[in-house]
Amino acid sequence: MKIDYKETTSDLLKRIDIHNKYGGRDIDQWMLDILHLQKGSKILDVGCGAGKQCFSFFNQLSGECEITGGDVSDELLTQAREENKKYNNRVTFQSLNFNQPFAFETNRFDLLSCCFAIYYAENIPFTIREMHRVLQPGGRLFTTGPMPENKKVFYDIIQEATGKPIPPMPGSSRFGSEILNTVKSLFSEVQVEIFENPLTFDTATPFVDYTRASLNEDRRLWVSLFEDKASFEAMMAQITRVAEERIARDGKIVMTKVVGGILATK
Repeated sequence: MKIDYKETTSDLLKRIDIHNKYGGRDIDQWMLDILHLQKGSKILDVGCGAGKQCFSFFNQLSGECEITGGDVSDELLTQAREENKKYNNRVTFQSLNFNQPFAFETNRFDLLSCCFAIYYAENIPFTIREMHRVLQPGGRLFTTGPMPENKKVFYDIIQEATGKPIPPMPGSSRFGSEILNTVKSLFSEVQVEIFENPLTFDTATPFVDYTRASLNEDRRLWVSLFEDKASFEAMMAQITRVAEERIARDGKIVMTKVVGGILATK
């Protein structure tokens, strides 16, 4: 299954910034609480983006670890390497396409993380088999993604504004079903943790900013809702109107992120 998807770096960082400013809970701390990282670990972060997860792990372990981050985006890897200078280049960053065989030996890592990315894999069983292969016996896979009930108000507002059905989202449609089932078929122990984070917007502007970043013309999952830049802007005007009406009616918009964390042991 090929997912035609492209998100710009600015879109991604905008959404992360809004999560941090308006969310009520810290997802990074939630991950660390689940993982109980051990010093001396060899960690691979697949789909590492600009390195956020790698640096979180590095700080938690006070640098007493070996961390490799891999991503298919050269633009994001450049940002990760720039940030890595603050860490004396202690984290290794390299190109990694999870639709192809991983360039690592078998039984290499203690932990493999893949946060908010795995559901874009073209062939889920292939990608998870590669993840399983490079983990040593007793090693753990940790991957996160949206659950079906994720961001319900976000989709409700878009649907009200456009009058069109929401296109299938790879994350919420694949994570709790296809991905979880594949992990269960390969790993000896599997547990699922749920993280809920309400983002509270007292004005429409940050919600609209978040929506614009998500529905951007580069986010190809959404192109069934608009044809060109003019229709995109017309759609955003309608979404803004609906968001402002909700703020006027309810005093706020609460958009709850519902994330699943799959923790599996080889």
